[in-house]
Amino acid sequence: MADLVRVRVQNPEAIAEAAARRRRRPLLNDTGRLLIVAADHPARGALAVGDRELAMADRADLLGRLCLALSRPGVDGVLATADILDDLLLLGALENKVVMGSMNRGGLRGARFELDDRFTGYRPEDIDRLGFDAGKLLLRLDYTDPGSLTTLESAARAVDAMAARRLPVFVEPFISRRTPAGALVNDLSAEAVTRSIAIASGLGGSSAYTWLKVPVTEDPRDMARVLAASTLPAVLLGGDIGDAPADRDAAHEKWRGALHLPTVRGLVAGRSLLYPADGDVAAAVDTATALLREAA
Repeated sequence: MADLVRVRVQNPEAIAEAAARRRRRPLLNDTGRLLIVAADHPARGALAVGDRELAMADRADLLGRLCLALSRPGVDGVLATADILDDLLLLGALENKVVMGSMNRGGLRGARFELDDRFTGYRPEDIDRLGFDAGKLLLRLDYTDPGSLTTLESAARAVDAMAARRLPVFVEPFISRRTPAGALVNDLSAEAVTRSIAIASGLGGSSAYTWLKVPVTEDPRDMARVLAASTLPAVLLGGDIGDAPADRDAAHEKWRGALHLPTVRGLVAGRSLLYPADGDVAAAVDTATALLREAA
């Protein structure tokens, strides 16, 4: 941490220099599968893992977990915001990795304006300038919240700008709603996920570079007909899978079934890989890699 701070103070240009000399690779390797570790949660104020409200708040600990995950065979890359990717560039952890910039982080967790999810992270021109490989945006839609319309329009323009640069953009859509207490929840029913996929697939003036980042539905047996809603390539959202071994095993079985579907090309997971209940990051990552290998 002291070395990173020193470089940021004395030589901030080192970040751009590290990005310029970074060794790149294609988005997909020979297997045609993709395993991305996600760490863009903190920039939305989402620091909790299970019942640990500030689990992701220790940056040195998070960077250590990320570096370990990225060092494991079969891990293709990382999804994060600029603060984290800048640190990983300086640490040399992004060589020959897929680097995905998180674009809209304005929908802060628990805020009244959470669904007015503005693009406060990477812009398409930033991703292009830094030589990164893709972008990701979150699209939560509540039919009763006008803020969703702002997010929808902004997302469409981001898709246009990424397509103009021939850069893949991973769209993570949800149909969301407020509980009587005001908390925002995502609807994981088959109908809602199907509807969100249909909406996301039609964003912008071209879908040529659009990928989908989708959750596994409440009933994983619904995934085949849900994903039939689009021909866009998709990756599965890992999510927070709980601390109990039974929860972990159930999540792995859901991933295993969905990974065999024709449009699914991989997995993007964050807390479930970086903060497993047993603390063994390497084992959690290796399990995900094995599931992808099965489906190849």
